[in-house]
Amino acid sequence: MRLGTQPRQRLTLVVACTAQVMMVLDVMIVSVALPSLQRELHLSPAGLEWVVSAYALTLAALIPTGGALGDHLGRKRVFMSGVALFMLASVGCALSVSGGMLIGFRVIQGIGGAVMSSLTLSLITEAYPPEARTGPIGLWAAVSGLAVAGGSVVGGLLLSVFPWSSIFWVNVPIAVVTLVISWFAVVESREPVPRPFDTAGVALSVSGLLFLTFGFVYSSDATWHSPIVAAGVAVLVVFFVWERRAAFPMVPPALLRTPSFGRACAVYLLAYLAFSGFIYYVTLFFQNVDGWSALRTGLSWLFFCIPYFAVAQLSKRVERWLPVASAVGWGCLIAAAGVFGMSQLTTATPFAWPAACYVLVGVGFALMVPAGSSAAMAEVPEGSSGIGSGLFNACRQIGTATGLAILGSIGAGVTLADWHHQAGSLPQAEQQRAAQIGADVAGGQVHLAAAHADQHALDLAVAAFLRGFELALLLAGAILAAAGVVGFLGLRHLQSPASQQRQRADVSTSR
Repeated sequence: MRLGTQPRQRLTLVVACTAQVMMVLDVMIVSVALPSLQRELHLSPAGLEWVVSAYALTLAALIPTGGALGDHLGRKRVFMSGVALFMLASVGCALSVSGGMLIGFRVIQGIGGAVMSSLTLSLITEAYPPEARTGPIGLWAAVSGLAVAGGSVVGGLLLSVFPWSSIFWVNVPIAVVTLVISWFAVVESREPVPRPFDTAGVALSVSGLLFLTFGFVYSSDATWHSPIVAAGVAVLVVFFVWERRAAFPMVPPALLRTPSFGRACAVYLLAYLAFSGFIYYVTLFFQNVDGWSALRTGLSWLFFCIPYFAVAQLSKRVERWLPVASAVGWGCLIAAAGVFGMSQLTTATPFAWPAACYVLVGVGFALMVPAGSSAAMAEVPEGSSGIGSGLFNACRQIGTATGLAILGSIGAGVTLADWHHQAGSLPQAEQQRAAQIGADVAGGQVHLAAAHADQHALDLAVAAFLRGFELALLLAGAILAAAGVVGFLGLRHLQSPASQQRQRADVSTSR
């Protein structure tokens, strides 16, 4: 079947968007299902974090490799292979009977997702000329908000009727549609003279990220002094030294010399580092502490998703009103205000407060994501769209994996310390039982305190969890504010495409 240029472009955009839907949908459905997984599979706080982090870490570590594979072997072929593996791993997740089995299939799912995700922006970049990319990239970003809404609501609906395994089956029909459209519509592309693989660089980056994330996640069940964290930092230092000396480094030097790319990646990493902790703690608070159902929790995310989708759809107009640096910077600061507000939640807070905070976070990310994505790809050297797209998406997953590990570790550590301190006020007979459920309290399962002790113990458990919750979200807000500063200062040299066209027109007229 032959298709014209415009139909191919539109269907390629559909493919990139459906792949993005799968990625975001999976994250949000799993986030809403965390308390169900916690109860059904008897997961500790560290096990619960690994359900998210094992997937995100694999994505982060292998996305650059996926981009390089696309440049070598063909972007369409590699993309479709990733979609197929993601679909099969989702089936494995749905059939898992233990926490370890689920985490193992999440790793495989992450491998497929890394290959798939690394090439979504590259497919758009190859299908559209530079002057026509802003709209498609804005739609690609807006679809993320729609997927967040769909993931939250669909996850809540599924969990209110079916067991937790249903949250993974939803990926299968989306993957099948994506594969069929890709087969007919996406044009194969690759680099004529691809760069050699940096095998040592890939191994060092994967090992460093694994050690770093494992160290922080492990500290959720132990103390926050794991030597594995130091080992991870050391390996990553060796990775950066290697990249400077390697003949063919994993990251092309020309890409590193592109200021907008590196700074947009830094903003993206910091923003999603904060956002992963936000999703994790807000979900545990609403379902475990405040007693909401999964459906109500999912529906509450509509106050994030609707503003996100509405504002992201206006990305073309925003680029005329705001410079890239302002859109990215103000987006991060607005989102930070929402996260700061959410940190003050208690069980007595009326819903209008978190609803307003959701709106702020949604508007902020809707400004930041399309502008940041365009900034990252604006000056990518010709022939590096695959690795550039892969690295940019990797920053999101690195932020998600390490952010959840770091913020989850800090929050759990504060909660555990406060719980053990407060448990000293309980009767002697109950103090030992209180010590045994410290990990459950750190994971938000505060009602176990009443089951093992009394109502007073429940109040103490809620107070302990809220202290960790508050500190984790305050740190998340501070990280978003820092990302905003990077956006304001680091991207101020960029002009919007509209400004560039006006400048070119003025030059032509003057001639």
